[in-house]
Amino acid sequence: MPFRRAIVEELAAALEGKVPLLQVIVGPRQVGKTTAAEQLADLLHWPTVFAVADAPLPPGPEWLETQWRRARLQKPGRTGKVLLILDEVQKVTGWSEVVKRLWDEERRTGGRVRAVLLGSSALLVHRGASESLAGRFFLHRCQHWSWTECHRAFGWDLEQWLFFGGYPGAAPLADDEAAWKRYVADSLIDVALSRDVLALQPITKPILLRHLFHLAATYPAQILSYNKMLGQLQDAGNTTTLASYLRLLERAFMASGIELFSQGQIRKRGSSPKLILWNNALINALSLRSRRDVQADGGQWGRLVENAVGAHLLCGLSPTEFAVTYWRDGAAEVDFVVTAGKRTWAIEVKSGRAGKLSGMAAFRKRYPKAETWLIGADGVPLEEFLGQPVADWFR
Repeated sequence: MPFRRAIVEELAAALEGKVPLLQVIVGPRQVGKTTAAEQLADLLHWPTVFAVADAPLPPGPEWLETQWRRARLQKPGRTGKVLLILDEVQKVTGWSEVVKRLWDEERRTGGRVRAVLLGSSALLVHRGASESLAGRFFLHRCQHWSWTECHRAFGWDLEQWLFFGGYPGAAPLADDEAAWKRYVADSLIDVALSRDVLALQPITKPILLRHLFHLAATYPAQILSYNKMLGQLQDAGNTTTLASYLRLLERAFMASGIELFSQGQIRKRGSSPKLILWNNALINALSLRSRRDVQADGGQWGRLVENAVGAHLLCGLSPTEFAVTYWRDGAAEVDFVVTAGKRTWAIEVKSGRAGKLSGMAAFRKRYPKAETWLIGADGVPLEEFLGQPVADWFR
């Protein structure tokens, strides 16, 4: 039986619920959003219309109207509902306004159509939904594959996942590192940057954005000031431009610059960001070093471990409930700080990296009510922490 991610059951429960909403799936490229939609249709056993807007020229509003009309003409099953899945919806001209009109008609007339919208450009889908479909949709984030998913689907051990990351389409190439690197760099990274990030809004310095992403992949899990970044980037702009480009990369589920923790504030703007890549594949595909070389380098392997924990936090914690930051005061540093309401957790990753000094004692002295997690040696084993839904550690 093909591997089925948890999002499939999540979508099924939402569609079978009492509150009818448009179900919108966003997430990075090549993580199985279309496959999840196909598995959803198999799971529900509803009459289904599956349509993909992949014409050479962008389809017009009539394409959406046609697919919706097809769904309305389907013979109802035992539930009386019909499933309409619209893939690559962002390619349809004016798609969000058309969907809004059709969905409002469906609700007004008590129609049977339940729609699921997804597309390869997560940013464009999310933006269209937010601008035109307010109050009408529920957002599902189909994230990068976790270690447990790769272990169950491909039989990978933890070290394989820490190096190759969580792209299912690239998994069959893992035995040939050169081919795997070319595939991730050309088919995933380059496409995501050119079609998602650069297509979202006018970018005055596209080369700078690409160089910024490559810089983040070179310094995973490291704190880097904007001024230091500017000193290493060609075609440099200013710190405001860099910060805005980092936020774009975050919205594309590629890289984040998490900010300095400051109690009483959600974020401390202007702090030096800690660079986290959302998938370790994004680091190693752009590196000239082999897996054997990286594993032999305790410092770099420790960075991969720390980055993987950070990515696990970002992928698994809802940004509406949790904030993920870091803390540093002089030489004292805490790898990650998670906050939810009035609760705070300090997280120290014991990666075995030489020369790393723990700032946990200094942090607890400053914030005595904070709770702590030690991940790795002398704490929660890395396999155990990465093997559970991350939100379970903060309940």
